[in-house]
Amino acid sequence: MSEAQLPTGKSLTNFVFDHCPTLNPATVTHLANDKSWVEQGSNILVFGPSGTGKTHVATGLAQAQIELGHRVKFTSATALVQALQLAKLNLQLPAALTKLDRYDLLVVDDLGYVKKSEAETSVLFELIADRYERKSLLVTANQPFSAWDEIFTDSMMTVAAIDRLIHHAVVLEMHGESFRQQQTKERLLPNPKTASKEGVKTAP
Repeated sequence: MSEAQLPTGKSLTNFVFDHCPTLNPATVTHLANDKSWVEQGSNILVFGPSGTGKTHVATGLAQAQIELGHRVKFTSATALVQALQLAKLNLQLPAALTKLDRYDLLVVDDLGYVKKSEAETSVLFELIADRYERKSLLVTANQPFSAWDEIFTDSMMTVAAIDRLIHHAVVLEMHGESFRQQQTKERLLPNPKTASKEGVKTAP
């Protein structure tokens, strides 16, 4: 768990599934309890707007796989790409990719925030190609496949990356109001009990 560097406080037990009606709890529970998809080098792709809980679900699935005995690493897409780009500049990219092989499951969070530059997207593609059918990826992104030309500089590279990711994958769609926006609204709304004591009128 220490090596995985998962975000704290996020597990499937405290995720509010009712907030995302497009997400099937049974599917997520099955993936959490099933170790075969990792052993087979399959992927999970989680799509949805910002704030809908993609990172939360990814973290919960990663934690469950650790408990099943798999070695996991969580990283933001930007941090991973920057590290691989530096390795490539130092002519050490193959060694860096081999080092990542020790993780049965690599969680790449917020893929959509990778900058559209040839240097960054080329190493991202090399990572996807290197792990294809060997090691699992769990990718979260706020952009559907139709918008991935905004990530990769070359349309052929976009098609090739999607083809490898989707070949053996489960796709989870998450749509709903942003958790962060909802929490902000709740903080800004007056507490009915406090408001009544202070003589503040509340909406019916």
